[in-house]
Order: sequence, then structure tokens, then C-alpha cells
Amino acid sequence: MTTRYLADFVLPCDPAGTIIRGGAVDVAADGRIGWVGRAAAAPEPAPAGTRRLPGLLMPGLVNTHGHAPMTMLRGQGEGLPLLRWLQEVIWPREARITAEDVFWGMTLASAEMLRFGVTTSCEMYFRNEEVMAAVEASGARCLLTPAVVQAPWPWLGSLDDQLARVVEFRDAHHQPDGRIRVGLAAHAAYTVPEGHLQQLAAAAKERDALLHIHVAETEHEADEVSARHGGASVPRILADLGVLDARVLAAHAVWLSDDDIAIFAANRVAVAHCPGCNAKLASGIARLADLLAAGVTVGLGTDGPASNNDLDLWEEVRLAALLARLRSHDPTAVTAGQALALATRGGADALGLPDVGVLEPGRFADMIHLSLDDPAFVPLLDDQDLVAHLAFAAPRDCVRDVWVAGQQVVADGRCTTVDLAEARAQVQRSAARIATEQ
Repeated sequence: MTTRYLADFVLPCDPAGTIIRGGAVDVAADGRIGWVGRAAAAPEPAPAGTRRLPGLLMPGLVNTHGHAPMTMLRGQGEGLPLLRWLQEVIWPREARITAEDVFWGMTLASAEMLRFGVTTSCEMYFRNEEVMAAVEASGARCLLTPAVVQAPWPWLGSLDDQLARVVEFRDAHHQPDGRIRVGLAAHAAYTVPEGHLQQLAAAAKERDALLHIHVAETEHEADEVSARHGGASVPRILADLGVLDARVLAAHAVWLSDDDIAIFAANRVAVAHCPGCNAKLASGIARLADLLAAGVTVGLGTDGPASNNDLDLWEEVRLAALLARLRSHDPTAVTAGQALALATRGGADALGLPDVGVLEPGRFADMIHLSLDDPAFVPLLDDQDLVAHLAFAAPRDCVRDVWVAGQQVVADGRCTTVDLAEARAQVQRSAARIATEQ
């Protein structure tokens, strides 16, 4: 049965920047959109199922880079630079994380993201069976990218073991048209040797799978790698190794030269821009305006809740535009519309998901309903005011209802698929144990 959703405004987030007053979205029984447009022009006869939603309908947000199960590490190691933060606080605790910890960490994260209107996330983590189970139960959409990394955790196994395991996981669990898609991940060039990077890239290319990797997050993280390659940058090294022959998503990409940006553009490398995390850890401000000008596909990411510390993509929308303007000393550098696009269709494009990110026929009905009653939406004198208010003023609490593939997962501001009290209690217990266990 088709359901018709009527709203005061429908914002498809299409390339034309369409804003529909008095809009309608028809959602078919298979969870895909059948029609979008003005309600007065909607196909007849009207479907039996019709819902009137005061406010705005738009696509669910797409979080292109995260380690969401790390909710149990939120706020830990505050004030440390990235490498000390990892080596002194995060990695020692992650060595003690169990499969059950990961399940509950991801469950709590899914509820948080859905509540904020994030319907899709791209996760780089471990214990991926549990990550997948948590996402399935929550009703969210996820691109899992199981990672290979050289880290001091006994349960990881050798790099060869990890590589075999992540490829096997991808082959067993990828759902081309489902809510769970699976790619592959190498943590970074400084934590994965060149030969294993090449093997992962070859496996990803053979499967047309996304290869997810941290690149140039901090200024000196890869100095040893660069020294082995005559001072070349990591993007240049990855290109020379053939890694960029795969479909690559580069997370952070803060410290890029003009040549690095040209390499990304030439090799169609997408970037997951994480302005909040990069600011919090003082990693730097990515060259967002230059990346967009060069034609690089960019989406937004929160990174993990241990380094952000929330999973609120609205905050990233605002910071992406503000920091791009600050860096360039140009108030027109990134517009409100561009920033909002990064969180919707830009994120979908970066992840290679052509069936989400825009409200248009054929795509999945991953939608969010926002109330416009908040003072942040006053005044509304022109349709473009709506876009500016969404990017720069609207709080996340304006998200009232959320659907993934037509299935409602948030109703009146409450995630209906997760027992939030239980998830909070479980993550609290996990956090206390891994902080003190020896």
C-alpha cells in the first residue's frame, strides 16, 4: 500500500535546490519513493493512507565517517592531541572491549543518530557482527567498513588474519539493496603496511566495494611513511601504490596540498569532512572550498563519539560552512545550501549510495520530519530563508519523526526501536569496566 505524506514544505535536496511549498511524498510498500511534488498536483486517486505533517520533510542525513560503537569512550582522554589520545587512553581501553560492549555501544549510537535525523552512517570498527546486529535491530541504514589495523590488541590477530576476515565478512554480509551494505577499511597508511594496503585495495576494486581510510588527519601522523617514500605525501603514496584505483573514501583529509587535491580529483577519491572532530582535537581546518572547487565529492562525518563528542550532523553542517568561510576569509565560500547538501546527497554520493540522500522517485524513503515551530525558523520571508535557518539556526530537537525505507523509527522525537534506558545502562557498565580493568 502506498502512503502519501503531506507537509508544509518538502526539501528534496536535489541538485536544483528545489523547495516545494505544500508538498507531497508518496512512499510505496517496498519503502521506495513513488512520487514527489506539489500536493495539488499529486497523482489521483489519493492513496488510502495519507499523513499530514505540519512542518518540513527532507531526506535523512548521511554520516560518512564514524566509529559509533565508541559511545562507551565518550569524553575520555579530554585535552590530549590525537596520537597521545589514541595511544594513552583509547587503544588501551579498546583492548578490553568485548563483543557485547560493541553491540550496546552501537545500539546507543544508532538511537542517538536516528533521534537527530541521521538515517545512514558509515562505520569503521571491529566486532562487526555485533555492529551489524545492533544496526539491524535499530532500523537504521549503515555502510559497514570492517577495518585492518596494526594495534596492540591481542584479539585482533595478525594483519593477514584481519585481511582475510574483513574480506570474508564483506562477501558474507553485503546487501546490495538492503539496509546493511559492506565495504572494507584500512585504518591509515601509518597503521597498515604498504603491502596490505595494496591487497585491501585489490579486494575492494574486485568487488566494487568502498575502501575507507584515514588520510592526512594531522600534520605529522605519517612522517615515517613519507620518509620511506622520499618525502612524498600520503595521497601521492597511495596513488603510486595503486590504492586509489579502488573506490576510496578518505576520512578527514585536513593536511592536503594543491597536488594532493588534484590527485584526489583525478582518482575520484571522495572525502569525509569532519569539522567538529578536527576542531576539537586541534587537527586543523580542511580545505573544503578548494576540494569542492576541484570537483572532489565531499560528505560530512562526525567521527566517533569519543572524539567529537556527539553524533549530531547538524552541528557538522554549521561548522563546515563557518570554518570554510573563516579559513578563506570569504563569507560566500560555502553557502547554506551547499552545507546542507554535504549532509544529504553529498554524503550519499561519497559513499556510493545512489538510492538515498535525495527525495526523488526510485530512492528509498529515508526521510525526516522537522517542526518549524521553533523560534529558529522566524522570520520566514523567502523560501531560501528555510535553508539558511536549517544550516545555521535549527536545533536538532526540531527533528520529530524519522523513517528508514518507509519504516518509522522515530515518532514525536523518540526512537521507537531501541530501549534507550537499557542501552544507556549497558554502555555505562561497559565504560566503567574497561576504564578500570587491568
